[in-house]
Amino acid sequence: MAGGFAVDGKTSAGCHREFKAKITWYVWICGIIAATCGLMFGYDIGISGGVTAMDDFLVRFFPAVYARKHRAKEDNYCKFDDQRLQLFTSSLYLAALVTSFGASLVCTRFGRKRTMQAASIFFLIGAGLCAGAINIVMLIIGRISLGIGVGFGNQAAPLFLSEIAPAHIRGALNILFQLNVTIGILVANVVNYYTSNIHPAGWRYSLGGAGVPAAVLFLGSLIITETPTSLVERGHREAGRTMLERIRGTKEVDDEFDEIKSACETAAALCAEEKPFRRLRRRESRPPLVIAIVMQIFQQFTGINAIMFYAPVLFQTMGFESNASLLSAVVTGGVNVISTLVSIILVDKIGRRKLLLEACVQMLIAQVTVGGIMWVQVKANNSPSHPWALAIVVLICVYVSSFAWSWGPLGWLIPSETFPLAIRTAGFSFAVSSNMFFTFVIAQAFLSMMCTMKAFIFFFFAICIVIMGVFVLTLLPETKGVPIDEMVDRVWRRHWFWKRYFSDADDAKISNC
Repeated sequence: MAGGFAVDGKTSAGCHREFKAKITWYVWICGIIAATCGLMFGYDIGISGGVTAMDDFLVRFFPAVYARKHRAKEDNYCKFDDQRLQLFTSSLYLAALVTSFGASLVCTRFGRKRTMQAASIFFLIGAGLCAGAINIVMLIIGRISLGIGVGFGNQAAPLFLSEIAPAHIRGALNILFQLNVTIGILVANVVNYYTSNIHPAGWRYSLGGAGVPAAVLFLGSLIITETPTSLVERGHREAGRTMLERIRGTKEVDDEFDEIKSACETAAALCAEEKPFRRLRRRESRPPLVIAIVMQIFQQFTGINAIMFYAPVLFQTMGFESNASLLSAVVTGGVNVISTLVSIILVDKIGRRKLLLEACVQMLIAQVTVGGIMWVQVKANNSPSHPWALAIVVLICVYVSSFAWSWGPLGWLIPSETFPLAIRTAGFSFAVSSNMFFTFVIAQAFLSMMCTMKAFIFFFFAICIVIMGVFVLTLLPETKGVPIDEMVDRVWRRHWFWKRYFSDADDAKISNC
């Protein structure tokens, strides 16, 4: 099923060798199916905000919020401030946080494919519990099951995508995960727009819809491959080579297979000496670990999930009616999807750093301007005029577009490609858990922060964006086009700051070449 064109890796001093590969249809099919984990994650991000804006849902589970929402003189910034309502959204991410560490072990022992299958099963269970919930306890248990699915899926899918991709399209293939996240958000917003008019059970259809991408992932996982790296790592060398030949579309895979074997042998020796999680405490493990965690923290403190979780609620705060707010969320979701395609096209051409830096400038301008308009126009008991409200929607679209081609996809891509194999699943679990923890913090705190800080919450996120830009400019190395098992020698050892964490004595231990 090979198609496309052949490419060779670039040679460099040291141990880098040429890898022949074709862009095969089978790789793209496997990538699209695996990226359905992102579709599940995105659907949940988008669905929760719309559901919490539905009166039928609030009457059944959060009557106090419903009463505040319809009080004529209720503070615009505080009408949705309720810890239990925020727990409905954030409980999923707390469950995903705890699960991510166990998912790392499952991913190593049973493979990336089986881990994604487990994710789909937990997601199906969670969708059923949420759709059929008769009380808040059942609702939260369903959200926790969804969170376990997210923990497994977000651990396995980015690693799977990075490991099956040829180096020259690794960025584009990995970003399929984030593209599916954005599609999931858009689909959820569209579903909410229509189910908001179905009374009294529209919210059940919205929450139950999460089972559709989960079913697609489960069925699709039956036909996709395991990654060659995972097969070799678990002792299936012949199967690993056969699969490498299949996904590369050529029998000439000796060099790449030798490198995978070498990486797996090195990883096995190191794991026998010291377990991966314990090895993360070593000095030479700090550069990729710090980058992975900081990228996830910064991804959340752009403020994106605060907007995506609560977009309908946020737009209602700005004065839109319920249906208009849901439609505005659909518009921002569409911008999110289209802009992620920009990243797929550009990430392997201009690199990771340029996309991140450009986005910091664009997001900063949008956040400061939105904050300024809301500070002047949105008071406790009055909403902005229609032109100003539309201006805010446009600015949020400008903000979302820049995030979608930068911090959204690259926040997952960079951590998935920078760890040596010996600590790859363990290290990436810290990236996933960091993302889930700070997603939980934002989800749990945003409505309360908006009530307390009002328009200044946008200035808070703007300050965070400035810090992010400085970090990228000074400490984030470029990884474009570097084979995944050569990151240590070609990236970390050559970076002006991170090279100090590697000594000559460590060469034999940490090099994958």
